[in-house]
Amino acid sequence: MEVRSLKTLIGRSRYARVTVSLVTALIGGILFKLLHLPVPWLLGPMLTVLAGSNFMKESYEWPQQFRSVGMVIVGYTIGLSMTMPALRQMSHQLPNMLLMTVLLLLLCVGIAFINHRLSGIDYNSALLGSIPGGLTQVISLAEETEGINLLAVMMTQVIRLIMIIVIIPLLVFSPFFDHGQTVTTAAIPSTIATAAHSSSSPLIMLLFAVVCIAGAFLGKKIHLPTPLLLGPVIATATLQLLGLTGTALPGWIINAAQLLIGVNVGMMLKPGRMEHKFRTISIAIGCGLLLVVGAWGLSLLLVYVQSVSGATALLSLAPGGMDQMGIIAHEIGADLAIVAGYQLFRTFFIMFAIPPLIRLLFRIQKKKKSTKQGDIV
Repeated sequence: MEVRSLKTLIGRSRYARVTVSLVTALIGGILFKLLHLPVPWLLGPMLTVLAGSNFMKESYEWPQQFRSVGMVIVGYTIGLSMTMPALRQMSHQLPNMLLMTVLLLLLCVGIAFINHRLSGIDYNSALLGSIPGGLTQVISLAEETEGINLLAVMMTQVIRLIMIIVIIPLLVFSPFFDHGQTVTTAAIPSTIATAAHSSSSPLIMLLFAVVCIAGAFLGKKIHLPTPLLLGPVIATATLQLLGLTGTALPGWIINAAQLLIGVNVGMMLKPGRMEHKFRTISIAIGCGLLLVVGAWGLSLLLVYVQSVSGATALLSLAPGGMDQMGIIAHEIGADLAIVAGYQLFRTFFIMFAIPPLIRLLFRIQKKKKSTKQGDIV
């Protein structure tokens, strides 16, 4: 009776429900951090709130405004990496970067088809689950796309990320890879090294904040894909290219932004609706392994085309976190500028080019489906 009374009391107060969500998220983030798991302040809150909200549905609530704040902060941090040196580095390698990125995406399209046929997940969800982009960006796109199985997308993306972070370091640190000894630092993007540690004045920081918020509102107004993320990215990059220098946010702010997003996603996921869970997870693991093997194959092609070390090529093409790949590249003496350039190019290519292409593909599919139904009638 006491437990039921407590749940009823929490359910009546919105502040209590939000507090329960926040405490649950903090527990998840701290636990994942202590266990040294990847992106702990996104995945930890996401999974603990997922468990809690499905167990005590009426005791959890999370305002959409919190998620919006988190998205704007993440957009700002991504925009900081679009500096002139980073863009210059990418321009020198543009043909090869574009070729390798397109080949990697085509590989992911094929893997999504395999996932769709074997698991029974609709192809659109399998495709979003296979995109080798940032976890935050892909989940945000999935949230905003109608008819997507968000749980399947999240599960596939998380399994892919964990496998990349575990397997790629084991491969590149093994004796099978030549590491090379040259570490080029002239064009390391700020997100990988010491992201814009200059001490901007409070006025400049305020300007970046205002412009990022304005970019988010404008992005929604003109219907940008993932506007709360992409608007601040474009706004921050524009100010930097105009000569202003943004300041890297403290780690706790970035962690807090990930938490704000993670709780929102955890609240949206409904595991009870997923059929054949074991088969779906097993197939996702198999697809993750296939992606690692495919990235390794493409790295052999990059070694031939650009004459870089095998480790540099694999870290450049590994569909994992840009920061993690940069850190590993630094540790083994790989060419950090090339690794950073390829990772950054793929991140921005997926962020700017993929959402409109996917939306166009989904609209074409929907139109064909409507046409077939009309013919049947």
